[in-house]
Amino acid sequence: MSHERPPEGNTAPLLEVRELARAYRLPRETLWRPAPVVKALDGVSLSLAAGRNLGIVGESGSGKSTLARLVMALEKPSAGQVLFEGQDLHALPPAALRRARRHFQMVFQDPYGSLDPRRTVARIVAEPLEALEATTRAEQLERAAEALEAVGLRRNDLHKYPHEFSGGQRQRIAIARALITRPKLIVADEPVSALDVSVQAQVLNLMMDLQDRHGLSYLFISHDLAVVSLLCDEVAVLQQGRVVERGDPALLFREAQHPYTRALLQAVPGRRAAAQNPSTVATRSFA
Repeated sequence: MSHERPPEGNTAPLLEVRELARAYRLPRETLWRPAPVVKALDGVSLSLAAGRNLGIVGESGSGKSTLARLVMALEKPSAGQVLFEGQDLHALPPAALRRARRHFQMVFQDPYGSLDPRRTVARIVAEPLEALEATTRAEQLERAAEALEAVGLRRNDLHKYPHEFSGGQRQRIAIARALITRPKLIVADEPVSALDVSVQAQVLNLMMDLQDRHGLSYLFISHDLAVVSLLCDEVAVLQQGRVVERGDPALLFREAQHPYTRALLQAVPGRRAAAQNPSTVATRSFA
């Protein structure tokens, strides 16, 4: 499942996150006390070069999904910046942000919950074009058919509904929807965690093939270090909204420095083998 990726050069990163913070104010417990504040992200800084993949790992509540929403400009940060090709997304006026969105798309965890059951696959896959580009209905259908074929489905599937597909096929539809604007970056938030292990392997292989064909970059969010090691060039470990460790996934398997990273590794099946040869564990688990 391995494939070559371009080395990082001295060019500006495709995506750069600078001191990103997001705090949420909880409901007041009483009238006499101020509402408590929870810091979902607290000073996160990361960068991702074009054509490469960055994995974000951590347990539930570590801030992974909050980071994804801020990178996608679905929420505004409390502090910090999200730079895409040098542009601060959260400083752009609405029209400029809408134009920029064609270059970054998202794949969600639940392949059924993220697809509108009342719409055909054609409408679902073409939806980003309706929102972001001035295209005719015929052009949208053709682009949707091309996107479906790129993820291993058929043109005839355009006229079906999500309930007519398996979980793995529904996630392929979600990936096709993300591909249709020909983006440079895909933010994948736990894209295989809801799938059976054998189907996970198929979807991961598809994502790697699509990267080779289209020059994509992935921000790949997961709680599973073994999955991240298959796809990502670098991994960042999030704990309570902070990056506690980052580096090459293989090195983190062997030489994790932070206690939290070591605790995550203890949860990986076959962890002793992983310490000696992480690629063997990953292949055995997902190929």
